[in-house]
Amino acid sequence: MFPLLTLAGVVLLVYELVLHRWLVHEIARIAGPGMVGNMLPQDVLRTFLDSIYGENAANHDVVSGVLGGEGVRPGGEGLTISTHTTVELEASAIDHDTYHLMSTVSYSFKTPVANDKFVIFATCDPLLRDSIIAGCRLPLCDLWYVGDPDLFHESIEDMLPSVNIGMSYTDESNRLHTAALERVKPTDVKFERWADYLTFFREPMGPMPRQNPRRHLNTLRIFECDLSGLAYADHIVSTIERLTVQVTTLQPVDEGFLYWQSPYPCYVDTISLKVTDLSVHDRVFEYRIMPFTFRSNTESVRWLPADQLDDLDVRSWLLPGHGVVLVWREAR
Repeated sequence: MFPLLTLAGVVLLVYELVLHRWLVHEIARIAGPGMVGNMLPQDVLRTFLDSIYGENAANHDVVSGVLGGEGVRPGGEGLTISTHTTVELEASAIDHDTYHLMSTVSYSFKTPVANDKFVIFATCDPLLRDSIIAGCRLPLCDLWYVGDPDLFHESIEDMLPSVNIGMSYTDESNRLHTAALERVKPTDVKFERWADYLTFFREPMGPMPRQNPRRHLNTLRIFECDLSGLAYADHIVSTIERLTVQVTTLQPVDEGFLYWQSPYPCYVDTISLKVTDLSVHDRVFEYRIMPFTFRSNTESVRWLPADQLDDLDVRSWLLPGHGVVLVWREAR
């Protein structure tokens, strides 16, 4: 009896130490991808985060940020994720006090986006600036921020004629076409409809109470661009595969910084910064790049003259809230 019990104990020990772990791994390897593929992305990631972080309502923000959307459709359908992104920022002085910032951002989407509307949020309110991306449930959007409230409305009117958009799209027959970068005319969204665009006008968002649109009439504007207008006359836009957005904004020089922030999950290759034309007459600046990313490959944290600023070699994922800031000061 004793040898039999000993043998049973050894077998049980081997199972617990080796076979059990191997069986669990093999079952997960075989069944896992199929099971996960049939589950809603939101459920998969939320369950995982709750098990690691603990249950918390704020986990929803992480889920939406990582997924690039709500994740309520199987297979990642309906999510906005750019797997190849380039950013070009160019600042040119108008006078001692103001400058034009031209940004050109190109996205290539992992899953073609089944939407032909591009929405622009413009604000001078820091609270809205930090809340809009989390509160937006639309697949294609951009955020303009003007730090000087006195310059806000002038800046918006100045930038609207500068909006240029290009895209690669599929038509109703799933044929791929390319529309070159051209000017579009954004349509002003009336404040009565703002709740359709931002969740915090419908309900509280985390610690942020529900907002009243009337209180933000002087600090927020929303515009919508109809991308179907860029397609050939006889085409119906079915999906957007690639998108390039170019816009020029009016900014105050003395604010001392410019920045770009990712609106959805983006694998960013490079961020190009051109500021040689920002210095005017006797005002000469030096610059410092301050990325807020997972990793940025920044080679220098020194203050540099404009002609020594290299492109930022990112080669990393940026989630909503990630980006890069370029700060400047008078040359010393």
